[in-house]
This record gives sequence, structure tokens and C-alpha cells, in this order.
Amino acid sequence: MPTRNVVLSEHQQRFVEALVKSGRYQNVSEVLRDGLRLVEERERIEDAKLEALKQAARQGWADVSAGRYADVADDQLEDFVGQLGLRAAQAAKTAI
Repeated sequence: MPTRNVVLSEHQQRFVEALVKSGRYQNVSEVLRDGLRLVEERERIEDAKLEALKQAARQGWADVSAGRYADVADDQLEDFVGQLGLRAAQAAKTAI
């Protein structure tokens, strides 16, 4: 396994030492590996969110191109969005 040197702030050093001292981790390497696993998981989640947003944008543009949209006056926008929220909540309830 490759060895790396890392520089930690005083706060980080105290935190890592406390985690090891608590018995939750056997050593500093375990703490850092667990932290990296968390970063990796966060990156996977962020990538999935970004892909979902890209897909939603593609679908949205396709709908606009196909004429599947509604013009909403500025003074009716809040009510329109509220109705969309209610419909989404109802759909979520029936999907369970």
C-alpha cells in the first residue's frame, strides 16, 4: 500500500487523535481512509445529481421544442408553482 505524507491543521490533528483515542479507529490511517470513502461517496452523489439535472434539462428543452409547455403570467406564477407542488406531492403519495 502506498505511503503518503499529509499536513493537517492543529484542529484536524486533535480531531484525528481523539477519534483514535476513543477506540473508534485503530490508527490515523483508518481515520483518513474513512474520510476518503466519505468524500468518494459525496462525489458519486453529486455526479448523480448533476446527471439527473442534465437529463431534466434535456427533457425540458425537448418538451419546449415539441410545444409541451404553458405560458404563465408573472402574477400567476406563484399559484402555478404551488399547484405543481401539490400535484407532485399527490403523485409521490400514490407511488408509495
